[in-house]
Amino acid sequence: MARLKALSPDEATGKTKELFNAIQSKLGVVPNMMRTMGNSPALLQGYLDLNNTLAHGLLGAKTGELLALSIAEKNNCDYCLSAHSYISEKLVHIDGSSIINARHGNAADAKTDAVLKFANVLVAKKGLVDGSDVDAVKAAGLSEGEIGEVVGHVALNILTNYFNNTVNTDIDFPVAKSLQAVEA
Repeated sequence: MARLKALSPDEATGKTKELFNAIQSKLGVVPNMMRTMGNSPALLQGYLDLNNTLAHGLLGAKTGELLALSIAEKNNCDYCLSAHSYISEKLVHIDGSSIINARHGNAADAKTDAVLKFANVLVAKKGLVDGSDVDAVKAAGLSEGEIGEVVGHVALNILTNYFNNTVNTDIDFPVAKSLQAVEA
C-alpha cells in the first residue's frame, strides 16, 4: 500500500493541475508516480524538466531507458523496473534480451555496455569515482558531454527510485520484480 496519496488528476488544482494536464496530453494518462509527485509541484516540475532535457540529449532515448533499467535494478525499485520495462518494449522498441541484459548492467554494443558499467560504478561508489573509472569510459568512446549525461541519468533515476521506494508507489504498469527479489 502506498505511503503517500496519489492525487486524482480530476481533483488537482493550480500548478499540479497544469502539470497533470500536460502529462495527460503527452502520455494519455498520469502515472501513479507523477500523481504522487504532484503533492509537490516543485518536485514534479523538476523531475519532468530533467527527464525531458535528458531525453533530448546526446545519449538518446534507447540508452536512457537502458540506464533506467540498470539503475532501477541496482536500487531494487519495482515501480521503475515495471515502468521502464514497459516503456522500453512498447515505446522505444527494445527487445526483451536487451532489457534483461541492461538489468544485469550489460549491453551487446561496446559503447552502451561501457555506459551501463560506468552508471553502475557511479551508483556503487555513490558518485565517488576515481580517474581510472572515468578513463575507462573515455576509452570506450564516450565524450565528456556523454559522461556528464550518464551522471545526469544516474541522478534522475536515483531520484525516482528513492521516491518510489519511499512512497511504495502502486505499480500501474505490468509488474516487473527486481532480479534480486526473484532469485532470492
